[in-house]
Amino acid sequence: MDPETEQVITAIAPRLRTLRRTRGLTLEALATETGISVSTLSRLESGKRRPTLELLLPLARAHRVALDQLVGAPPTGDPRVHLEPLGRHGTVIVPLTRYPGRIQVFKQVLTPREPRLVTHEGYERCYVLAGELRLLLGDEEHILRPGDVAEFDTGRPHWFGPAGDQAVEILHLFGPRGDQAVVRAGPTPG
Repeated sequence: MDPETEQVITAIAPRLRTLRRTRGLTLEALATETGISVSTLSRLESGKRRPTLELLLPLARAHRVALDQLVGAPPTGDPRVHLEPLGRHGTVIVPLTRYPGRIQVFKQVLTPREPRLVTHEGYERCYVLAGELRLLLGDEEHILRPGDVAEFDTGRPHWFGPAGDQAVEILHLFGPRGDQAVVRAGPTPG
């Protein structure tokens, strides 16, 4: 095997371990989610087992990432295809836009953590893709499920994260104060 291919394959093991740990999953929980045995997952993450397509596909699905992110495929030149996930405070953040001073869009996977209300300038929208989102707005508590959306001024004390002990996946839009969504079309009258 050529050295470049060997390097790509070797880099998969730590990437798998980092994804699992960032999501706060145990090997047992990931085994349940993927149908791959704990021992196989452990050997994949330690580099003692070579990854195969049959193993990587369910792992990519479980971690909600593209297969090329697991493999570390070379860039195609299109930045929309190869987005860089960032891990921070038990959260995986994938920036989908980079427009300073305008609305920022992120895909986020949030893991359980203690609520801490914050305030800052801006306006946020959270659209739940998977799991349940707990949203605290001052003294109010809201539970959002897939397909639900919340929109609020960030000058109001707020916090959001998983409603239970499982991660929640959201599409998160943040913009300067006053950048509120405007509905330009509604459902067809029926």
